[in-house]
Amino acid sequence: MCYGFIRIATAIPELRVADCAFNTAKIIDLVQQAEKEKVRVVCFPELCITGYTCADLFFQKKLLSDALKALDDLAQHSFLVAATVIVGLPVQLGGNLFNAAAVLQGGRILGVVPKVNLPNSNEFYEKRWFTSGASYCGKELELTGRIVPFGRDLLFSDGEFTFGIEICEDLWSAVPPSSQQALSGAEIIFNLSASNDVVGKHRYRRQLVEQQSARCYAGYAYVSSGAGESSTDVVFTGSGLIAESGKIIASAERFSFEPQLTVAEVDVERLRADRLRDANFEPEKSGVAYRTVPVEKPRSEPFALKRAIDKHPFIPPLEMRNESCHEIFSIQVGGLSKRWVHTQVQHLVLGISGGLDSTLALLVCVKACDKLGFDRKRIIGITMPGLGTTNRTYANAINLMKSLGITQHDIPIREASLQHFKDIAHNAEVKDTTYENTQARERTQILMDMANKHNGLVVGTGDLSELALGWATYAGDHISMYAVNSGVPKTLVRYMVTWAAQQLDKASADILEDVLDTPVSPELLPASAEGTIAQKTEDIIGPYELHDFFLYYFVRFGFSPEKIAFLAAHAFKNTYTTDEISAWLKIFLHRFFTQQFKRSCMPDGPKVGSINLSPRGDWRMPSDAVEWKI
Repeated sequence: MCYGFIRIATAIPELRVADCAFNTAKIIDLVQQAEKEKVRVVCFPELCITGYTCADLFFQKKLLSDALKALDDLAQHSFLVAATVIVGLPVQLGGNLFNAAAVLQGGRILGVVPKVNLPNSNEFYEKRWFTSGASYCGKELELTGRIVPFGRDLLFSDGEFTFGIEICEDLWSAVPPSSQQALSGAEIIFNLSASNDVVGKHRYRRQLVEQQSARCYAGYAYVSSGAGESSTDVVFTGSGLIAESGKIIASAERFSFEPQLTVAEVDVERLRADRLRDANFEPEKSGVAYRTVPVEKPRSEPFALKRAIDKHPFIPPLEMRNESCHEIFSIQVGGLSKRWVHTQVQHLVLGISGGLDSTLALLVCVKACDKLGFDRKRIIGITMPGLGTTNRTYANAINLMKSLGITQHDIPIREASLQHFKDIAHNAEVKDTTYENTQARERTQILMDMANKHNGLVVGTGDLSELALGWATYAGDHISMYAVNSGVPKTLVRYMVTWAAQQLDKASADILEDVLDTPVSPELLPASAEGTIAQKTEDIIGPYELHDFFLYYFVRFGFSPEKIAFLAAHAFKNTYTTDEISAWLKIFLHRFFTQQFKRSCMPDGPKVGSINLSPRGDWRMPSDAVEWKI
């Protein structure tokens, strides 16, 4: 196992209806291909040994005996490969015939799982030939001279992960067997299917796979018959889908006449992390006493991931940009509007620096004002140029407030900061933490006092990434009366401001574009000789895109530092070296652990995504926990 990743595959072979020998040879071809790809489990379509569309030929002794011989041949071939192979065939037990899946490994038939829900309407007539396996638990049957476990109550495990099997219509049922299997420990579900296509069915089928993998916190591999099936009345297009927790991570090409092997890695550690957090995910609720069949664990070999790892996990997909950004703004605006109405204050007060965070916070304030039907002049924006403020950010702050029609105040803090240095006997030439934090706390004092003066509410501008890193001055910009950005990480802040620029008039949009082009900085140290920003945050603490990546996998899934570094190296392989990733990860871990005390008393603010660091909500951590090393 490679940091919890299990490589699996769906296989759609070339097929001839009722030609078991031909079909077996084509299945072996794809098994050998899967072996070269270091696949742990490869799954073939429903009734792939005979073909799904054999109809009344299923009553013919020759077809059934040919199928058993083919199964024996496949079992013997499985001795030559490390992969576990799942194939579909008709199986007899007593006087009944079952549509079943056989699991093969190491020259053995490990078990046979019958289909539970048989479709029997429209183009489907399965009850004409097959018996449901719904009541078959704890059984055994003889196949090719072997006694093997048989029943719907089978799970398979090699000690590193557990998988279950359901067949086609089982997924469409009100209570899919996979739900019960997942509750009993199956982390990956394989579905052998023979689902024909009609208009709109593929989209629905894809949604079912995504939703079932999400509900079960499972990997889900779905594979359906291809073009080799009979086209007498229906058409089979070949569908191979691999999903993980509600997201398709790999898919086959439909309508292809070529054999297809679709390979992807399922992150079992991620699935377990989700299950661990769900108190309702209890084995007792499955309702079935499952038997676990041991599978031999193959020798672990390292492999490079085939699946893509998103570099920016907080950023929504491009095709959902308008919907997602509108929803995020609506959550922020909804939270702020509720607080504004509840407190019955007259004004919102916030500091405007000309940077990304205060820009987003201001846009939220404006939207809240418009939503409530208030005059935008009730928003008091204050720019407070200090010892490191540049002309560029100062101009952007002034121009943005003007373009949005809010009340503006310009209160320089240079003299107040210098006076404070004198009061505490600090040498103003020493550009240390005292030098920087004096300015941050002076600004917060102004905001709080202006809020008192005007019966207002101080709106915080700091974001989720800054909270994670503790990149805020305690009792300075760390404090506000409502922190609208506290659930929005820096990469998403940039994404939101970029989107907002496309929604505004040209004058406002031009200002936002320049804000986006400005380096992230607290501007607490003097500017360069050229008047440009000298204190660039990402040069000091590291790239925010990396820190947001670390934050997502550390908090959302509880991954180890080693696994996070592995994922980052894969996601950013063309951007950062492994040494750079390791160095910035060490900084993330150090700051995350040592700065918890700031999060323990952070102000109220709306949760926006799957991660939040509020001590009253998602994240409870002792401030004196020992830092983890990598």
